[in-house]
Amino acid sequence: MSGNNISAVLYGKNDLRLEKYPVPEPGPDGVLIRMAQVGICGSDVSYLTKGFIGDFVVKEPMVLGHEAAGVVAKCGKNVTTLKPGDRVAIEPGVPCRLCEFCKGGRYNLCPDVSFCATPPVHGNLCHYYTHAADFCYKLPDHVSLEEGAILEPLSVGVHACRRAGVTIGSSVLICGAGPIGLVNVLTAKAMGASKVCITDIAENRLQIAKQIGADYTVLIKSDEAEALAKHIKKEMGGMPDITIECSGAEPSIRLGILATKSGGVMVLVGLGPAEVKIPVVNAAVREVDIRGIFRYANCYPIALDMIATGKINVKPLITHRFKLEEAHQAFEIARTGAGGAVKVMISCD
Repeated sequence: MSGNNISAVLYGKNDLRLEKYPVPEPGPDGVLIRMAQVGICGSDVSYLTKGFIGDFVVKEPMVLGHEAAGVVAKCGKNVTTLKPGDRVAIEPGVPCRLCEFCKGGRYNLCPDVSFCATPPVHGNLCHYYTHAADFCYKLPDHVSLEEGAILEPLSVGVHACRRAGVTIGSSVLICGAGPIGLVNVLTAKAMGASKVCITDIAENRLQIAKQIGADYTVLIKSDEAEALAKHIKKEMGGMPDITIECSGAEPSIRLGILATKSGGVMVLVGLGPAEVKIPVVNAAVREVDIRGIFRYANCYPIALDMIATGKINVKPLITHRFKLEEAHQAFEIARTGAGGAVKVMISCD
């Protein structure tokens, strides 16, 4: 195809530009996608405001965006599962498919994964984008493209709850009511959790959490983890079986350990400082398992089924909508959280 491919390109810290890139051609096993909806993730904001995340540094111009859905425009010669006109959600990480992690079903740990908008790989906040066909998921007619884009953060929630072992009757504490904390509320309830408590420093986000199914909310006003743990125990009528920590903040990780029932599980989802001080002996002597997660694996189909069957409703999470040409404004809203922003969506049509 020919034509101009308008793309949101990050050159470095606070240097985002809209530029015309060539329209790419799909490889034999890929598809060309006319992008429709792209959500702004916290990682996109971090790359914009800092120029890096951990060891991933923006050294060359990079197209942002990885929470995405669009419409297939062209298929590679080997593609048989999709056709032009199909509406698809895009799982942004494409692994090597050959290493021990891929063969073992944990392809999120593949050392050679190519992940959208992770330097030096381009993302999909643009008009046209190519992707591996087997990492694109056809959307049912009643599932919107916005919902397709939210499959990405929702898959994080699915992976976190599966790693935590959430099941019927579980009591769950979720630390942090940002987008990832909120999708964990939805997922935990859908998986059968009987009690879900969520914490945050912002009252407006706790109100959203309550609206989508949280049973208890706790507004954090101090870093006194021991006192907060006792308060949460009182609110929930007992210590939670599982804690899912979504903020990455050191005080919140401390709270998670102290609040979790002996023999329970705490899952670390939020990424904050590389090193934190935590009460590890407390966790050890009470046999609180501390588990990490990295993105997700084999979760997109589950997340899609949860939306398609009406088990969860992600629509309330979308608070702001912008056009691609308004990318600067969209990122400013996502960065500041102005207007009660939760999930900011950009239309690339």
